[in-house]
Amino acid sequence: MSGLHIPIGTPDGSRTEHAENLLAPNPSAMTLDGTNTWVIGGDEVVVIDPGPEDESHLRRVRDHLGERRVTEILLTHGHFDHSGGARRFAEMVGAPVRALDPRHRLGEEGLDDGDVVGVAGLEIHVYGTPGHSFDSLCFWLPEDRAMLTGDTVLGRGTTIIARDGGLADYLRSLDRLRAAAEGLEARALLPGHGPVLPDPIAALDGYIAHRRQRLDQIRAARAQGARTPREIVKIVYADVDRSLWAAAEMSVVAQLDYLDRL
Repeated sequence: MSGLHIPIGTPDGSRTEHAENLLAPNPSAMTLDGTNTWVIGGDEVVVIDPGPEDESHLRRVRDHLGERRVTEILLTHGHFDHSGGARRFAEMVGAPVRALDPRHRLGEEGLDDGDVVGVAGLEIHVYGTPGHSFDSLCFWLPEDRAMLTGDTVLGRGTTIIARDGGLADYLRSLDRLRAAAEGLEARALLPGHGPVLPDPIAALDGYIAHRRQRLDQIRAARAQGARTPREIVKIVYADVDRSLWAAAEMSVVAQLDYLDRL
């Protein structure tokens, strides 16, 4: 990998040698700056996560590609901010949509752990990383030594465990990504939201430590008498903006389920 280009102030335009980000205009507390749409390849490209059903963004991606042909559209997972625009974008560029969840596919082929997608002489290796959602995938780009992480690891902050995910799976996925980052000598994590992370080991160690810390905090909140997810949120997430408490409550539900199964 010749190096990272990380724009100041926005992840739009972030890139490695063979991957470039086009930021969708859907910023929010949950999506950070917006959804990162990653374009991988050269004269032919794979587009990862077209983003929400936003015509202006989809047209921008198509126009940015110019004469380059889109061979496939890949989804890191099926949440709307990543997949909502996939069908429309597929119509624009005449390419199939591949995903783990059959509901989000357009074409005969899906995606699963261990698959390898080829484009323009490059390989994209598929890693199954359930947890944030049941169908979460990450994509390893060996030529750039970069891992595209979807919502499994964000460019800043931490990931919620959605209702279709699970904390036990998520912890296993983080451990798998940590081992892969070390074994493959990864140089960057390219997330689904937020800026590129140029120190994969530090980012993943931070994520794993944060999850363990939250579990300890929830144990302590229970010991203080908190019983419901909302009561726990008020204690554990007291320093978090209240606009994020609904999302925090989802994560607390997942963490309580995890603890009750130990």
